[in-house]
Amino acid sequence: MLLDRFLPRIEFESYEDFKENYTVNVPEDFNFGFDIVDEWAKQEPEKMALVWCDDHGGEKKFTFSDISRMSNQAANYFQSLGIRKGSVVLLILRQRWEYWICATALHKIGAVLIPGSLQMTKKDIVYRANAAGICTIICVNDEFVWTQAEASLEEAPTIKNCITVVEDRKGWRNFEKEFVNFPDTFERPTGEKANRWDDIMLVYFTSGTTGMPKMVAHNFAYPLGHIVTAKYWQQVRENKLHMSVSDSAWAKFGWGKIYGQWICGAVVFAYDMDKFDPLHLLSVLEKYKVATFCVPTTMYRFMLQEDVSKFDLSSIEHCTLAGEPMNPEVFRKWEQLTGHKIYEGFGQSESTVLLANFQWFDPVPGSLGKPSPLYNIQLIDSEGNVCEDGDEGQIVIMDIDQKMPTGLFTQYFHDEEMTKRTFGGKYYDTGDVAWRDSDGYYWFVGRNDDVIKCSGYRIGPFEVESALIEHPSVVECAITAAPDPIRGQVVKATIVLAKGYVGTDELKKELQNHVKRVTAPYKYPRVIEFVDELPKTIGGKIKRAEIRNREHKNQQ
Repeated sequence: MLLDRFLPRIEFESYEDFKENYTVNVPEDFNFGFDIVDEWAKQEPEKMALVWCDDHGGEKKFTFSDISRMSNQAANYFQSLGIRKGSVVLLILRQRWEYWICATALHKIGAVLIPGSLQMTKKDIVYRANAAGICTIICVNDEFVWTQAEASLEEAPTIKNCITVVEDRKGWRNFEKEFVNFPDTFERPTGEKANRWDDIMLVYFTSGTTGMPKMVAHNFAYPLGHIVTAKYWQQVRENKLHMSVSDSAWAKFGWGKIYGQWICGAVVFAYDMDKFDPLHLLSVLEKYKVATFCVPTTMYRFMLQEDVSKFDLSSIEHCTLAGEPMNPEVFRKWEQLTGHKIYEGFGQSESTVLLANFQWFDPVPGSLGKPSPLYNIQLIDSEGNVCEDGDEGQIVIMDIDQKMPTGLFTQYFHDEEMTKRTFGGKYYDTGDVAWRDSDGYYWFVGRNDDVIKCSGYRIGPFEVESALIEHPSVVECAITAAPDPIRGQVVKATIVLAKGYVGTDELKKELQNHVKRVTAPYKYPRVIEFVDELPKTIGGKIKRAEIRNREHKNQQ
């Protein structure tokens, strides 16, 4: 067991005990590749690390010994290409099994890893390469990715190596053919070549709903912050399969598909799906006997559109959710059909889990839960005062001027001024608005920019969305502000309908009356638009800003 190397205490009697007494020890030279992957390989050579499958019948299984040996070969290979400590490498690998090999190898070298999406265009790659100084691209075999990367090279002079994982392509190196020719031992670097815990290990380009993405940089201690994520929120089981549905481009991949899970000795289950299909996902859960499970709200909604009772999900022991807040109706339906409550968690690309429904208390449908012990979380008002229970405020992490919490990002990569503005005070402002009830549960209101101000009222989008989701015609929806000459702003609902429903004026009226009955009448959507799908970020979050901007343009 590796946890006792980093946790003075592992078991806790209550949430209060956990919040007060949980601490994590960070070794000065901590490196996930050596101290977790290689250490498991030494302790238990046949311990399973990764089970991988795809939509084309592909399946592979890897022990920690396999990951250790293959990542050593990859590290030697990468070094032969000039990749060193601090080199910046872009991985566009979806959920290909090679991601875990390459990521572990880059961590061992001390390089900086940037995950990327298959949807990135030439413009996206050029921006990332020049902003971060990317020297190498490693990508899946995909014609779109290849052509976009090739088109970017002239405008991205820092890129020296282009590597594809399987197929041969002119001008590209073939990872699988080449890395196997290198030694399967790799000595831990020492001296100046060795990393410290506070060196930069990983950079996420945040898929913001407005503006260009920011470069959120995490240090080598970041994986240890995810012990809380994996053990105490997701409740992963050692030697059992954990599945978080996430592309490797998203921060949620780091939350659920590698760091905390492997530290806890769980088996990562990866389903490299071409496109989300709720029936396929349910069948995979049944076939592989997944024990712990985490997906976004939208995927729960679409699975609930199918006959869940046809699938044997008895292997599942714990269900979690993150990415978008959970509507109470989803919670109730899932528990009714599977017997499992959904334990919601909340955080950002900038952090590990900040708020969650932990094992010591029952999850309340729709609540984000309570603070992680890693963070001193408070709600503050517009004047910087701490909010009382029941009052809305910004979610902030206090006392960063005294000690940066393990798991919180430490800088905006290559942007000293933005870093100073963000961390120059006593707290880090997440930009999210919530309120806390008298039992200590936090309730999401929305991004600060998403809160609607109508006739003197402040209306959070999530409460209205939750009311709409309770209606059987609504699969998903987004609540935004629409301009109004009298009220300033009114509530607009953009809705994706369930199968069999048609977006008529009669249905609009029915939905408006439904919201008036479920929540305060003044919150009902005065404007309703039916669409086939909602605009979303690469990470799966609804682009409310895009909907707002489109509405403003239509009004002009």
